[in-house]
Amino acid sequence: MTLVQMQPRSTNDVPADKTVAEVMDAAGPQVCDDMSVEVALSVMAAARTDRLVVCDQDGECTGLIAHAELTALRDSSAYTDRVRLRDLLGDHQSFTSPVTTMAEAEHAMRIRRLGALPVVDERGSALGVLALPC
Repeated sequence: MTLVQMQPRSTNDVPADKTVAEVMDAAGPQVCDDMSVEVALSVMAAARTDRLVVCDQDGECTGLIAHAELTALRDSSAYTDRVRLRDLLGDHQSFTSPVTTMAEAEHAMRIRRLGALPVVDERGSALGVLALPC
């Protein structure tokens, strides 16, 4: 896996009929779901990113995890070093297709209160990340 820096892209001026594929950011760092929280935080620091695409053993995208979520968990009393990323992805398993229109994607993200959404192909492989402005 290649670690790359991700920069959020503003969708303020993106026409609603454009597809997600036309405006998505690179997928960025992709990590396995059996990774520990501490290692994931280290990967984020090294890649200078605030989110990771999480994949299973077969390379299928299982979700997206944010730095703020990991640090909140690590700093909580419920944290142990046995927690793996797969344990945290309960409600993070939302995805979009590269052929989805921006209007559809933005609507879905705002309803679900998601700041970013993995873009996956028909096999479940991560192609990119769609990030909405804050």
